[in-house]
Amino acid sequence: AKRDEAGARVLWELPHMFDSSQVRVDQFEATSKDGTKVPYFLVRKGAGGSSLEATPTLLYGYGGFRISLQPGYTATVGAGWIERGGAYAVANIRGGGEFGPGWHQSALRSDRARAYEDFEAVAEDLIARQITEPGMLACRGGSNGGLLVGNMLTRRPDLWGAVVCAVPLLDMKRYTKLLAGASWMAEYGDPDKPEDWAFLRRHSPYQILRHDRLGLPETPPSSSDPPDAAANKKKEKPNPDLIGPDGSPEKWKCPRVLFTTSTRDDRVHPGHARKMVAALREAEKASVPEVLYWENLEGGHGGAADNKQRAYMWALSFEFVARALGLPPSEPAKPPGSES
Repeated sequence: AKRDEAGARVLWELPHMFDSSQVRVDQFEATSKDGTKVPYFLVRKGAGGSSLEATPTLLYGYGGFRISLQPGYTATVGAGWIERGGAYAVANIRGGGEFGPGWHQSALRSDRARAYEDFEAVAEDLIARQITEPGMLACRGGSNGGLLVGNMLTRRPDLWGAVVCAVPLLDMKRYTKLLAGASWMAEYGDPDKPEDWAFLRRHSPYQILRHDRLGLPETPPSSSDPPDAAANKKKEKPNPDLIGPDGSPEKWKCPRVLFTTSTRDDRVHPGHARKMVAALREAEKASVPEVLYWENLEGGHGGAADNKQRAYMWALSFEFVARALGLPPSEPAKPPGSES
């Protein structure tokens, strides 16, 4: 009978979809803004020790709805990213369920920023360990994770060489009016209540982008607005989370970003991604060097209707990140049984 490295008898296993013989997995801890220790997994090639050469690294996170990100075999990540020489990190930030209800509840509603601070701390820890550097670090998230990386795009653009934002929530002022959004108010808050909007506004990527970063009205002007409405909106106080050491709003430059969504998403409306891209295209080219957008006509909230579409979506994401971070192009796969 076949046995694994530890001597246990293997009863059944999935087929090997990529060469994992030289792949190692480590678990590290980052320290968040409030001192909380935040664990994360790092998957990369290498037999051990530390490398002095920074590695293109993709950081994934979710941080919501008590969903736990646990270790697992992911063929798409292995074949599309790790086998090419990239490192892949998974952050177990607050809002998830990795450490029980308390871990989830500590990032609800007015405490939501803790999830984003945790993710930023993991990114900074990857850089501090010299695993990567800002120009070679990317992040990806989908759905609630799209809200997470939307905040990375607007809050801490200095950390990222690229961002992949999939089927995202981004406009937290109107999310309850779109599709299933009203069912998530226990997680995020009710934007129609002034006391809730006060904290939601501080981590609503669309409003942060338009007003705090681009100097545009928080919402596009309407024909029913009074003549001075846009000017009054521009006079609003800047987001305190984005103030630099000199007391003025920090200079912002958008990382390269890819948005993906689905026309038939029945949970998060594609309008979130559409309007974010539209706002970015209003910005000066110097501030927003590259914005890519892909909307699948099918697929629901998963973004793809079948394996072929799913493979295309993942290949698109990995190729975008690889080019942005400087990872060498992948070689075409050789047919089974072909000679080297």
